[in-house]
Amino acid sequence: MAGETIITVVGNLTRDPELRTVGNGSTVVNFTIASSTRTFNRNTNQWDDGDTLFLNCSAWDSARTSMATNIANSLSKGMRVIAQGRLTQRSYQAQDGSQRSVVELRVDEIGPALSRATAQVTRQTSSGFNGGQQGGGYGNNGGGYQGGAGYSGGGFNGGNGGYQGGASAPAPQAPSAPVSDPWSNDSGSSNAFGSFGTSDFGGDSDEPEF
Repeated sequence: MAGETIITVVGNLTRDPELRTVGNGSTVVNFTIASSTRTFNRNTNQWDDGDTLFLNCSAWDSARTSMATNIANSLSKGMRVIAQGRLTQRSYQAQDGSQRSVVELRVDEIGPALSRATAQVTRQTSSGFNGGQQGGGYGNNGGGYQGGAGYSGGGFNGGNGGYQGGASAPAPQAPSAPVSDPWSNDSGSSNAFGSFGTSDFGGDSDEPEF
């Protein structure tokens, strides 16, 4: 969306992500990232931490992704992460009745920083690709990518219609050159390129051919 402020922040989680369901049934996760600047102190030959930015973050589950749930199941306090999202400002009423405003990061993408850690990624597949119903989808029995009659004779994994199946497609035949085609002659023919030597271009016949 035009006019939004997109930022990328690298820092550590100050607490475990908090997953909750709001009044309309949507699922949201809230957490805080602490991002500190570091400067090298030449007197001590060490890195000194500077000012720290504490940035409140939120992410939501949607019809297309389970980002909030994935964050709650994957990240925990102290982990170093890389997050990208949109800065948003919202107002709320505090317990004392006063109106307050807060700026937070609406996270679009987030993951662990791998500079000093390792991670194992488990990919999630949606129901549209797994093909839960007979006759449609990615891994079903009736049609789709995994089938029986298909491209090259062996089945991709599946049932009756798919990408690699029982009936193989014939291999394409290279077209033959017409009889009158001068390029169809053998390399030994006087009209072929393979017979040219340096003598054909005015050079010494003892010189090696091109």
